[in-house]
Order: sequence, then structure tokens, then C-alpha cells
Amino acid sequence: MKSFPMFIKTTNRKVVIFGGGDLAAQKARMMLVCDAEIVVIATQLDAELQGLVDEGRVTHLPEIADETLRAAAFAFVVTGQAAADRRTLTRLRALGCPVHAPGFPDLSDLATPALVNRDPLVVAIGSEGMAPVLTQDTKARIETLLPVNLGGLVRLVHRLRAGLPGDMSRQTVRALMSWALKGAPRRDWALGKERATAARIKAGFATGQADQGRSGHVSLVGAGPGAKDLLTLRAVQRLQEADVVFYDRLVEQEVLDLAHPEAEKVFVGKHVGAHSWPQDRINAVIVAEAKKGRHVVRLKSGDPSVFGRAGEELAAAHAQGITTEIVPGITAASAGAAAMGAPLTERGVANTLVLTTGMSREGDPLPDSTRLCQPGTTTAFYMSVRQAARIRDALIAKGFAPTQPVRVAVDVSKPSEQLIECPLGTLEETLSAQGCTGCAVILVTWPGCVFESQTTGADAASAEHRQQVPGLRSVSS
Repeated sequence: MKSFPMFIKTTNRKVVIFGGGDLAAQKARMMLVCDAEIVVIATQLDAELQGLVDEGRVTHLPEIADETLRAAAFAFVVTGQAAADRRTLTRLRALGCPVHAPGFPDLSDLATPALVNRDPLVVAIGSEGMAPVLTQDTKARIETLLPVNLGGLVRLVHRLRAGLPGDMSRQTVRALMSWALKGAPRRDWALGKERATAARIKAGFATGQADQGRSGHVSLVGAGPGAKDLLTLRAVQRLQEADVVFYDRLVEQEVLDLAHPEAEKVFVGKHVGAHSWPQDRINAVIVAEAKKGRHVVRLKSGDPSVFGRAGEELAAAHAQGITTEIVPGITAASAGAAAMGAPLTERGVANTLVLTTGMSREGDPLPDSTRLCQPGTTTAFYMSVRQAARIRDALIAKGFAPTQPVRVAVDVSKPSEQLIECPLGTLEETLSAQGCTGCAVILVTWPGCVFESQTTGADAASAEHRQQVPGLRSVSS
């Protein structure tokens, strides 16, 4: 290594930033996470820095004395002017003040790492400037491993450790710390059960005995449309905390691979016309595993709250006193519209979004899926491929033209993705010809305003943009 990573104390010390522009503001933002006194040296400040000065978070000086620089923790040189930066660098090095100057890496004493901040737990990542892209990718990966509330747990355990009896054996102290920071309390804390977990940790430290029991928990996690990089950070964290994962048939293997290696993975998927796992059986196994004190992740494609039967699984868990949470995911309508580069809502075109389905519970009549379709509305039809003809006829009966463009997004973000656009009148035939039989969302927009032919300025530009979006057409109100 050409650089040794080390943390520099900033309490009661100054960090000096030479410069008053964008780069200086960027360094000031970065330093606001610590407790140093931030001093900016410049004749003029940009708006962001001036705002920080006005708020009292940054001190502004036109010049700074040598004795102050000698005592500074370090300094940034980012004036944006090469000659001025070089003169300042020479001065700082003569005074022995550690310096970081992005424009002069060979003359800099310090490099700024990428940070994963869970104060007081901080992870710093660097590559000596050789691979900043890899540095940021590593940061993103570590972000998914550390719950955002982890710092609070660290501070709590630190306070409790300070109150332990002086004659307690090092072995007992180590066991308590390991239990609180690596065992069941940490996992429950990450799930948001902070108050109950804090009480449990306090009781364990008071008695000197770690409570090895753990309450069960159920997380209904949205896996999104398919690609693993469309999961939320919280979804990834829950997968890595899980003891058992119950997953659907639409969940991709690359998403499952994000789960903890020791987590049990159980397929409970349902194929159309072949319900190998009835819902009541899924409810029962979820509850049974949670009652064992395990963290259960019910992994569903899309968003659990959108046609995911989340209510039934939540009710089953609540009936047994099991705590639950929903981790939302990107739903098919959002993913499909994004893949097609078209908005679901747009000012002056569609100010209402309807999520509906062409299917119903077994034994129930099929729903009137088009009842809310009207001008100014985008309707997303889930699980409706088999009902394409019925939806087509109903929409035409409501006033849609057979030539109205319809979008269909199939297997969005998966290798088998298809993005289809066709006239409403040929919807059923097009889906059949494309071999589309299941995982798709049908998007229909009924524009609701008139685009005048003689518009000017921003209105004209907006109208032109709408006319360029496939599938939108001008209609009379």
C-alpha cells in the first residue's frame, strides 16, 4: 500500500477549506458529518457555502494565520486556480499541515475515501485513486449489509458496557458484547424493534447473562420485477438477515442469491391452473417458522401490497401475535412504464392512475376492470392476458377507438423481456402471436385534454412532447 488508512480526530479542531466555489462546497458537505470547526478561506462564496455560513455551520474568513493552520486537523485546497492552489500548497506543507488537493495528487498528503456512515461505525473505502468506480461499487455493496439504524445500537451497547461492574470477567463482557452486537438483538434492532430490543439488552447487561431466545418476525419483501439491482437496500438487508425465505415462481435466481448463504429457501410458487401451494398452506408455514423464533422473509415479485395477497399472510401472523413488516418493491406498472420510457401520469394528459386486475378469486365473478377508465386516466391491468378480449371489448364500448395504442410489458427487466405496442382492436391477436401467456401488465392511457394547434412557448413544447410519446393521442373533452 502507498497510503495507510487512519481516522483523524476532529473534536475541538479546525478543518480548513481554501476555495469558495462548487468544489469547496462539496468538501464542506462531506465534513459536516463530523464535529470539526469548518473554516472556509475565500474572498467570495457560492450560494451553498454562503447558506452554510448564514446557518452558523461554517466559518468564513478572507485569510487565516499560520499558527491556526499548524493546529488544524487538515486542509483542502480547492480554489480552482492552479497557480493559487500551488502557492497555498507550498505554504501548508511548510507549516506541516496535512493537505488534500485534488488538482495536485502527487503533492497531497491525504486522499478522501468513500464512506459508509453508521456513526459511530464508519467504513472508509479507497483505491489510491486507481479505481474510483470500484470504490463506489464497494460502498454500495457495504451499504446493503449495514442497517441504517445500526449506529444507535452501537451507542446503546457502548453506554451499557461503561456501567458493567469492574469485577466482571473479560469473558462475560465479551459474551455480552458479542450477543448484543452480533446475535439476536442486532437482528431484531435492524427490523425496527428498537425499544423492545433495548429493554432486552439492558436486562441482559444488568444480569450479566445473554438472553439467547429470539422473537419471530415476518417480513413481506417486494422483489421488484426481476433484476436484482431493482431491489431496495432494505429488501437486500432483509434477505441477508433471513433464517428462511419463502419465494414465488416469478422471483429470479439472482435475487435469491442475495439471501444469507445459510438461509433456508423454500419455493411456494403458484402456477396458473396448478396451485401446488394453496394460500392457507403458505400462511401456516410462515406462522410455524416465525413461532420458532426465526426471521421469515416472504419474498414476492413486484410489490407485496399490489395483488400480492399480503393481507391474508399478515392476518395469519397477527392472529398468532407475530410482528410483521412490509418492504415495498417496484411494481409491474412502474417497471413496465419505465422500460418503455413513458410516464404513467402526465400533466394535461393523465392525472389519475388505476391499478386493476382481470382476475378474481376462484368461484367469484370476474371484476369489471374497466369501470374507472375515463379521460385523463392511465389504467394498468395486472394478470389480464387471458382477459385481453374482454378488456378490449369493454374499452371500445366505453368510447376507446380500436386504433388506440396499448402498451404491454412482459417479463420486465428479465432476459425474456418483451415490450409490445399495438392497437387496442388487435390486442388479443397480438398477445397470442407474441406467445404472451402470463407475466405481463397492460397499460392503457385515455388522454383527457385538447392540444390546441396554435400554442406557444412552454405549452407548445409540452404538447409536442406529449405527441411524441407513443400511445397518447389528442381527444376532445
